[in-house]
Amino acid sequence: MGSRSARWRQSWAPQPLTPLMEGPDPEMKEEGPKKESSWEAIREWFRAQKVSPTAPTFSSSSNAFYATIQAKTQDLRLLLGVLACPLAPIPLNHDPAHTFPIRDIPFENSTAKYIIQQYLAATGCSKQQKKETKNMYATGTVKMVCCETEISTGKNVKCLGTRSGDNGRFVLWQMLPGMWSLELVVGGHKVVAGSNGKAVWRHAPWLGTNAARGPQRPLRRIIQGLDPKSTASLFTNAQCLGESKIGDVGCFVLKAWADRAAVTERSEGHAEVIRHILYGYFCQKSGLLIYLEDSHLTRVQMDETLDSDPVYWETTIGSSIDDYRDVDGVMIAHQGRSIATVFRFEEMSMQHSRTRMEEHWTIDDIMFNVPGLSMDHFIPPADVFPNSNSP
Repeated sequence: MGSRSARWRQSWAPQPLTPLMEGPDPEMKEEGPKKESSWEAIREWFRAQKVSPTAPTFSSSSNAFYATIQAKTQDLRLLLGVLACPLAPIPLNHDPAHTFPIRDIPFENSTAKYIIQQYLAATGCSKQQKKETKNMYATGTVKMVCCETEISTGKNVKCLGTRSGDNGRFVLWQMLPGMWSLELVVGGHKVVAGSNGKAVWRHAPWLGTNAARGPQRPLRRIIQGLDPKSTASLFTNAQCLGESKIGDVGCFVLKAWADRAAVTERSEGHAEVIRHILYGYFCQKSGLLIYLEDSHLTRVQMDETLDSDPVYWETTIGSSIDDYRDVDGVMIAHQGRSIATVFRFEEMSMQHSRTRMEEHWTIDDIMFNVPGLSMDHFIPPADVFPNSNSP
């Protein structure tokens, strides 16, 4: 493990650490002069979609080919920035979910706790109380597709659809409590993210190393049917909103959200996190989680003088979760589809832009209690703790 730990540390190039932004990546650009505002990077992505084939800059076939490759690269970076490693809105509650008290609490909360108890029973976790799960390993495939972009000027709306897609693979490791590591490669681009239980970070070649602000939160991929206990823990203090349908399937809807103190801690500079909410749809018949949706809203003051109107970014990700299979007595989802929407708008303007993208994922292999896995695998990059020799 010693040599493995050394290789892990060496794979990270020391560089200034910047906050991990959820939603469109602020530095999603090629090498060149800095933009007027980092949150305008997605505007540059829209411009790449609107290049006219008759423009003099792209009059030759070689220039047109280069423009196509560049636009495809921007598509993929946008996809990875939104869908590669999003985090859940709130930290996990590590108290055992099956001991939740349901007396002397509001009806909506007690109902939610009862639904979570049924979920733990449906997944087989209630029978696994005496069997401790120390770690998990999963590998799978993904297909990411940038579907369409809608740009409105207030008077007319223009829709652009590229349907550009790329296939890839990922490897996920998890170790309790709160440690995980993800490596995802799509279209020749690699994203690595992880947590040692204290800090969450992400690394991409075009962004460098980024650290998440605020409380330590779990990877969204883990709660998408891979770890039912973590999913149940996330909805510890949830509210039951009632019943709804996903297709023809009746579901109970639970709502969990980050409180004001948590979202304030995640704000940075002129970017203020307004809210981050998670909805879980649990099948009334099977008790299993079949749909997960979260909405993340950020307000960005583009002008440091505060004279201009703020710009709002809302990122919504809805995930269908299915193909549950028994793995060592626990029902694990082996397939799913996520649809993400990035919506940019201004408070006093009719102009807006909306981008829709998809991810299809499949689990090829999953294993619990992998022998030999230790905390060394989750050592963070050196620049996450620049003033300390160890985490």
